[in-house]
Amino acid sequence: MGIKGYKVFNPDWTCRGFQYEVGKTYKHEGNIEMCGAGFHFCQKISDCFNYYDFNSDNKVAEVEAVGLVETKNDKSVTNEIVIHREITWHEVLNLANTGSNCTGNYNSGDYNSGDCNSGDRNSGNCNSGNYNSGDCNSGDYNSGDYNSGDCNSGNYNSGNYNSGDYNSGNWNSTNFSTGFFNSIEQPLYAFDKPLDVDRDTFNDNIGMKAMIWKFENEYWIYSENMTEEEKKTHPEYELTGGYLKTVSFKTACSMMWNNMTDDEKEAVKQLPNFDGKIFKKITGIKIN
Repeated sequence: MGIKGYKVFNPDWTCRGFQYEVGKTYKHEGNIEMCGAGFHFCQKISDCFNYYDFNSDNKVAEVEAVGLVETKNDKSVTNEIVIHREITWHEVLNLANTGSNCTGNYNSGDYNSGDCNSGDRNSGNCNSGNYNSGDCNSGDYNSGDYNSGDCNSGNYNSGNYNSGDYNSGNWNSTNFSTGFFNSIEQPLYAFDKPLDVDRDTFNDNIGMKAMIWKFENEYWIYSENMTEEEKKTHPEYELTGGYLKTVSFKTACSMMWNNMTDDEKEAVKQLPNFDGKIFKKITGIKIN
């Protein structure tokens, strides 16, 4: 018996460039990796729309993982998946909208007029907090979008009472502030020096993207790959089929660096303001 779940596809039944068909079984050769290699799905249909638009043009299917499975938070990956049947959009709404007194769709909370809310009394969409008129908020009383803090009219704030965006501090009308009551954006630094490029340019660097993609400080070890010492330390492996191994930050950095291509490593060294001594101090990686 496998693990049942749900998967969303593009209107042409593709996902990440791979073509699927209802009624067929697909196998992945090699290791599986969350957000990397294998077939991804969600065990709750509501979780699928954390990764796909809540759009009736998309296809939704009931699936079953019949091979190896790894699960992290709201997402799972397997090396063998069966696409059992298409789910109609009416079924999607009935399965996803579990709250009460909602006029919107896909709500697990109550009294929501928007869609995709797990909190209560939201007029916006995709909120896990309460009383939000904006979208995708985990905090409360936000009119902006993607806030984890409270009472924000701006977007992407983890602090509170911000009218600007991307603030972790409070009461800021500017953006990207960690302090309080700022109306002027704070200078952007990298490697302890002021940058002469903006955040998007810096983050779009191939080296930055490679580091983010390949950094992993915890990963699943299957029982057949465990050492005897690991089996003694994690006796639960007999029930779970393995254990989740966690490594230190600098160990994860070393693994990340070893998994990067020469071109990606060179891109890291070309980051604006790059300083090998600072890079080593933070990551433990010595660059010649």
